[in-house]
Amino acid sequence: MGMHDGHRERLRRRYLTAGLDALDDIQVLEFLLFFTIPRKDTNPIAHRLLEHFGGLASVLEATPEELQQVEGVTVLSAVLLSLFPAVAKRHLRERDNPGEILDTFSKCGYYLLPYFFGERDEVVYLLCLDGKLKVRNCQLMYRGSVNNVLISARRLAETALACGATYVVLAHNHTSGIALPSQDDETATRRIRDALSGVGIQLIDHIVVANDDFVSMAESGFAF
Repeated sequence: MGMHDGHRERLRRRYLTAGLDALDDIQVLEFLLFFTIPRKDTNPIAHRLLEHFGGLASVLEATPEELQQVEGVTVLSAVLLSLFPAVAKRHLRERDNPGEILDTFSKCGYYLLPYFFGERDEVVYLLCLDGKLKVRNCQLMYRGSVNNVLISARRLAETALACGATYVVLAHNHTSGIALPSQDDETATRRIRDALSGVGIQLIDHIVVANDDFVSMAESGFAF
């Protein structure tokens, strides 16, 4: 067993006996890179990744193309690293019960948060609820600003009707990190609310997400 093999084995044992918290950020990246870069010291690559992106979270949220700009990062390594936020997002979403009853605005907000995990773009989701406020579906409707005219009220209505929804909650994120609804958000909400009302679908809230925070426009006094 060579020097690098011994180091790899020590990190594996530390993880298996004490968990990921026993490893610092450099060691976490080293450990992950073991799986795609065999028989090579991954410590320098881990250091370059952290220096380039500024932190572990930024490394894992980078695109494969961005990751490959760092010396030593292979295509397979870039794909593996970029998978982690996507897998974590799916894990968080699938822990939720599809038939869960969301009878408060706060419950709706916490239900929706995982859908925005790791997103670097603005995205728009539609949460569909039946007459008893039970979840029927939650679907990505658009990648881009909620204020964009490309967000079709007709498509929103078709999505809601297809899953038998009585009520819907619109949700989008602010990449600025501030969850406060803007004037443009209010204008878009009125447009979508009025259009959905015309086909018998009631928009009951519009939730604005930023990182792990959210603001309910209904709770903030917006008239639905």
